[in-house]
Amino acid sequence: MQFTITGYSTALFSTWYFIDELRLLFDAGDGLMASLLQKSRKVEHVFISHADRDHITGLLQFNQLNSRPGFPVIYYPKDSGSFPALNEFSIKFDPHVTGTVWTPISPENDVHIKKDLFIRAIPNTHAAEKGGIRSLSYKVIQTKMKLNPELTKLPGEDIRRIIEERGKQNTHTEVQTNLISYSGDTPVEDLTRWENSQILIHEATFLRDDDEEKELGSHSHKHSYLEEVMEMVSGSNIEQLILGHFSSRYSVEQIDSRILELCEKYAINIPVFRVLPGQVGTNILNGHPVNGK
Repeated sequence: MQFTITGYSTALFSTWYFIDELRLLFDAGDGLMASLLQKSRKVEHVFISHADRDHITGLLQFNQLNSRPGFPVIYYPKDSGSFPALNEFSIKFDPHVTGTVWTPISPENDVHIKKDLFIRAIPNTHAAEKGGIRSLSYKVIQTKMKLNPELTKLPGEDIRRIIEERGKQNTHTEVQTNLISYSGDTPVEDLTRWENSQILIHEATFLRDDDEEKELGSHSHKHSYLEEVMEMVSGSNIEQLILGHFSSRYSVEQIDSRILELCEKYAINIPVFRVLPGQVGTNILNGHPVNGK
């Protein structure tokens, strides 16, 4: 499946990613509506990673322009009190937005957005110091029923007869494919977390691990630095990588040279794309990978 992914992600300022074919939005930072314009009407499901302002400030205008009965559905971490408050304010400010569905979710939830597609919430430690489930990552997973191997070589008529007699539950096995993974804001916590992702969208706020204190100070939430992301990817079965959420302190040249340096160090031979600070990435996967793969 080919995906048209448009996004913006600059640390401290704004993050959002729109997957056109799935009518799906991850996060809703500032500038969302100015970039998507009428295309924002296609969004049916919004999954917010956490309540930091750079991930939610686009919600009010998005909601004001697109709310209708039953849509959009906005999913958010269940222990974050910011979202019920935002919903209440939104209704008072724009009374017509009552059609929007605000839905708290936890890592136990699998949310179906299509018959064969669901979103799985994954907890992360970005906002762990506040307690509860306040920050989430997400996976887009496709399910298909695959005929059991012992039946595949039988004649078609026999297969149909056996399925009718035994039922699909006894003749097929469910196969799950991780189409897209979205980290949200989080450090690398588990080297196998994104294993078998066809597309991984991951934050890489800092180019080096000693940059964090200089940039955000001791009161910042936890973020990733580029090398730990690339090291994780090198040991995982990932087909395409999109890096974002870089600090605006870095130039294009600094980001690209560091990505290339780490691709060589960790022998990464998959396409690596990036969303540069201050720039909207349009149809990201149709662009030219930094490493030329």
